[in-house]
Amino acid sequence: MIIRNLFILLFAPLITYGQGTIRYLTEELPLDSVPKPCIEDHSSIWPKLERNFKFKQCLGALPMGDVAYAFDKDSPSSLYFRHGLGIQTDLKISPNWYARIGYNFASLSNDTNYLDTRSSSYTRKQDKIPLSHNLLGRVSYTPNHIFNFQLGLDRNFIGEGNRSLFLSDYGKPYPFAQIRARFWHIEYLVMYQFFSENYKLKQQSKYGAMHYLSWNVTKWLNVGVFETVVFQPKDTLLNRGYELEYLNPVIFYRPQEYAIGSSDNVLLGLSLSAKWKQHTFYGQLILDEFLLSEIKARSGWWANKYGAQLGIKGRFKLKKEKFFYRIEGNAVRPYTYSHLNALQNYGNAGYTLAHPYGGNFAEILGELKWQSKKWSIKTFFSYGIQGLDKNGKSYGGNIYQPYTNRPNDYQNEIGQGLKNNFVRNQWYVCYAIQGIHQVFAEINLRYDSAYSRFSLLPLIGFRTNLWNDYRNY
Repeated sequence: MIIRNLFILLFAPLITYGQGTIRYLTEELPLDSVPKPCIEDHSSIWPKLERNFKFKQCLGALPMGDVAYAFDKDSPSSLYFRHGLGIQTDLKISPNWYARIGYNFASLSNDTNYLDTRSSSYTRKQDKIPLSHNLLGRVSYTPNHIFNFQLGLDRNFIGEGNRSLFLSDYGKPYPFAQIRARFWHIEYLVMYQFFSENYKLKQQSKYGAMHYLSWNVTKWLNVGVFETVVFQPKDTLLNRGYELEYLNPVIFYRPQEYAIGSSDNVLLGLSLSAKWKQHTFYGQLILDEFLLSEIKARSGWWANKYGAQLGIKGRFKLKKEKFFYRIEGNAVRPYTYSHLNALQNYGNAGYTLAHPYGGNFAEILGELKWQSKKWSIKTFFSYGIQGLDKNGKSYGGNIYQPYTNRPNDYQNEIGQGLKNNFVRNQWYVCYAIQGIHQVFAEINLRYDSAYSRFSLLPLIGFRTNLWNDYRNY
């Protein structure tokens, strides 16, 4: 009897099945469903995994276009454009399996940051139009109520904010494998990431491993614990490939890093969120390195590397109209996310994996969105300071500059170096052409006052949220 009960306990979850559909990495809108406070929902892990037992076989393909025209007042003769064409496919071929793949090919009039979609690959040859290839996809297997396994080439996001200090969808997609386990009030995420950098004039690999535990302490309070490690597969002394010690899904990376005698880059984080009616208060704390005695001394020691986020978001009604709002503050000290070289910093393919500004900045941002059936209007505003490098020295903003190139060990503070004050404001008017796959026609007006210049950039076009191409940085 005991043996039979143990067999049922251990193997019954593996022979039952569930169906998990992966949502898209899209912005929050007023008509998005608002989950009631409950112990099952873990809204800080994106893209969201929707588990259910209703299975409907599906094979769908949607042609996609990506067209945008922008006008820069500083270059009156220049009309920038982006033309793209692609296809997106969703497959549900069994109760356990789900797959999604999308490909988009685009030509650009130039390589301005506002038109580049952080594509999978990007080429620019002299005197020729820049080309971008955007390939995203993932395969998901959900054997039961507890586990989900995914493989893909995509972006991921952790947090409740518009920004994330843990992991954001700002940069280029990367290959990954992940395991999700949901039990009791907890969802546990393990991810193995495969990054690359153009380092020393050649493409080189680097790897990442990440754990995130989301615990719904009550129906309204969530606590999250985050840790990640980035490491290079080889150096002048060792060619270790993907470090086997980091494949263990339940270890702590910092003690393991010391145990193997490495100089890998380990970051730790803590998140909190509290729900009240249709409002959410949230925050994140990221720790790269710090020494408590130096913090108490307020010495501005360079290796006190940390950042914080605090925000509130929610929905409200004015008469019959529904709105979404957000107010959020982010601040990250100099040299956070940076390391000895590009193969050890917290970045991928030249872009940070967390906040788009890297380090050495403070910002406050606000959002207001209205949506009625197929129409939506959104506005975004941000103000902040950012310290840029100068005189060939790293002041802690660019994570691709080694922290060994710092000018000072002490008296480091946010905004140091070449101080840049920025104001950004964007207005969007969108019409949903195809609601299921989030295809929009859009008019976008962007105002940007940064780097001692003023920019007003109108844009018109249509896009799909598969690429999550909102440019608010």
